[in-house]
Amino acid sequence: MKIKKRSIEIAIIVVNLGLAAMTSAEETLPKPQGEFQGTIGRSTLDSKPDWPKAVSAPQGAPNVILVLLDDVGFGAASVFGGEARTPNLEKLAKAGARYNRFHTTAICSPTRAALLTGRNQHQVGFGNLQDIPAGYPGYNTIWKKETTCVAEVLRQNGYSTAAFGKWHNTPLWEITPAGPFERWPTGLGFEYFYGFFGGAANQWEPTLYRNTTRIDAPAKPAQGYHLTTDLVNDAIRWTHQHQAAQPGRPYFLYFATGAVHTPHHVPKEWIERNKGRFDQGWDKLRDEIFARQKQLGVIPSDAELTPRPDGLPAWDSLNADQKRLYAHQMEIYSAFLEHTDHEVGRLLDTLRNSPGGENTLVLYVVGDNGGSAEGGLDGHSVHERSIRAGASEDVASQLQHIDDLGGPDYFNHFAAAWGWATTTPFQWMKQVASHFGGTRNPLIVVWPGHIEASDQIRKQFSHVNDIAPTIYEAARVSPPTVVNGVAQVPLEGKSLVPTFADPNAPEQHHVQYFEIFGNRAIYKDGWVAAAKRNYEPWHLFRQLERVLAPNFDQDRWELYHVDKDYSEARDLAKTNPEKLQELKDEFEKEAKRNGLYPLVPTPLGAPSTVGNNRTFTYAGDVGSLPGSVVPELTGRSHRIEADIVVSATGTSGVIFAEGGRFSGFSLYAKNGTLIYENNAFGQSHQKIVAKKALSDGSVKIAYEFKSEVPPRLGPRLFAVAGPGTGNLFIDGELVGQAKFERFASMRFNETFDIGRDRASPVSTEYESPFAFNGEIKEVRLTLLD
Repeated sequence: MKIKKRSIEIAIIVVNLGLAAMTSAEETLPKPQGEFQGTIGRSTLDSKPDWPKAVSAPQGAPNVILVLLDDVGFGAASVFGGEARTPNLEKLAKAGARYNRFHTTAICSPTRAALLTGRNQHQVGFGNLQDIPAGYPGYNTIWKKETTCVAEVLRQNGYSTAAFGKWHNTPLWEITPAGPFERWPTGLGFEYFYGFFGGAANQWEPTLYRNTTRIDAPAKPAQGYHLTTDLVNDAIRWTHQHQAAQPGRPYFLYFATGAVHTPHHVPKEWIERNKGRFDQGWDKLRDEIFARQKQLGVIPSDAELTPRPDGLPAWDSLNADQKRLYAHQMEIYSAFLEHTDHEVGRLLDTLRNSPGGENTLVLYVVGDNGGSAEGGLDGHSVHERSIRAGASEDVASQLQHIDDLGGPDYFNHFAAAWGWATTTPFQWMKQVASHFGGTRNPLIVVWPGHIEASDQIRKQFSHVNDIAPTIYEAARVSPPTVVNGVAQVPLEGKSLVPTFADPNAPEQHHVQYFEIFGNRAIYKDGWVAAAKRNYEPWHLFRQLERVLAPNFDQDRWELYHVDKDYSEARDLAKTNPEKLQELKDEFEKEAKRNGLYPLVPTPLGAPSTVGNNRTFTYAGDVGSLPGSVVPELTGRSHRIEADIVVSATGTSGVIFAEGGRFSGFSLYAKNGTLIYENNAFGQSHQKIVAKKALSDGSVKIAYEFKSEVPPRLGPRLFAVAGPGTGNLFIDGELVGQAKFERFASMRFNETFDIGRDRASPVSTEYESPFAFNGEIKEVRLTLLD
């Protein structure tokens, strides 16, 4: 035993020395251009040319494919015991290794910030979501230049780089047609980007960008369009172009799907394949997943199944209507995950079978956090933000369109208890960074010739910030100390490369904090101390006062010895107060070092191009303006005027619109008649139809809304609307009026458009883009309150 112990100690010393050598070397980017090696005479006859050498990657550097799925709990996919059938993930795992103690941050933007930098999320500026920035270094969502993206490092070391899919890490006020673009993907090291900004994307009718330009989706849902398929097609196309132009140059491809985040959009044939597979309910499903996990060896044989949280109902307590709706919601989610597995599998098969594909490192992170409870207890068919604003989403209303859920007309999400079931065997779910249900996700790594195809489990504690150091070591790239003149914050993550060849390699990641919405924990050498805020994740918007309450000292801390208690089933806080205090002190040290304070800062006062302006003027050829550059109009008194030219009777098309299928407004003409439409939650469409037709020639039209209550705006994310009256004018004459009771802002998904309605249509009376066939000279917007 002593000899074995000494061998392990020596191995640890060797690995640490290797990592120290890798990280301590003075590496500055960009690399200096070599000196001119030719000769210069008075003419070319006595001169010898010499060309500057292009930066090239280290000999034998692999292609790197980094895949990140969205909102997939630890126990959702079959590769880790889940019910959703993921044969491509299973095939990949058999060719490499599964990591069963890998962790994310518990929510979208922070996980991505840590993933792409090798630092902790607060060090990058993403202690919270892109959507709710706060004016403190750890929360301002301004990607720090001291924490350079892995793509920039690889690019300056001879790699081609591209990102596809979800990008949730650019400040809201910088997502504009005019930039600035330095914190867009193409400003952070990715030479090519195709995807979307924000937390959620309509999978049927997304708001897409190519590099820094807003573009339309290449097809419509009726033509078979789906975002995941489109992203895979574009990624394959990019690699083919790369191979044709630079066949010997390695690439870094970051592929982050919008799947399986809400909305759960998936082709109907995939849903049909899951019919009846979840009738047993979430309690029995959790038992089944737990048994399969032990059989697969992805959890220890002595792991315990944690109980259902208070507030989530037992399946047996539900009535027949609830069971019918909830079971179908999970059928849709499972179908969405299976469809994603198929499409990402198609991508990986294509790339790994392409020239040079045998030297490809695949890092597949199955989820950026635990399963989501954000659908509430009943799930929903529109969106949780609309629910907060008053949409009706009870069981009866959802059952009326149950067969259409998953399709283009709905923004559906499953009931919260399914999110909990997909985190088997752990407590809690997404948002709850204090417990593994929020932070533990599967990781699968494949690299032929470097990882034995034995499907062995890696049990070392690891974190999403370990991915960048792993890529650097695999590519034989030294993490830089200075990038573009800026000194770099040292990496927090530890390379996983030693575990590739040795499943039992010593653990390198000894300390790691977690924090989201004040839910917080600290891991240290096999122990975890955890403190959860007093709110229910499925009632986040209803219980914001609990989340924001400054009484952090009253939060109860729990203690788990996770080296022996895999699922955090046995709280030892009362029996080992000394250990608990030790870990609480460690958390305090890490919190101060990483910039966690103040906890849960209020998201007010963020930079804005709107500012205190009251009037806004737009030329007629302006379009696709995101919410960051247009004032929030939801339920707020305002007037919009447009100078148009009507060339003939029968004029049709959108003059201006904001939002889409799931909420927004549109002023459009149809066969010469002017119509204003207010779409509330996709559930009601109120219209003002002009009493007189548009005449030929130059016309001044206007829409004016007067609210009956003062605006309660606050952060954009939580805009609340009141009732009011809308008036429609043609050349100053009142031609229509209506009382509007309900509004909902969905601007985070779609844009303010002039002359067309891009992405999904606000109105069911037309199909996007429904371009205006007259001329729009100018549009003016004025706030009246």
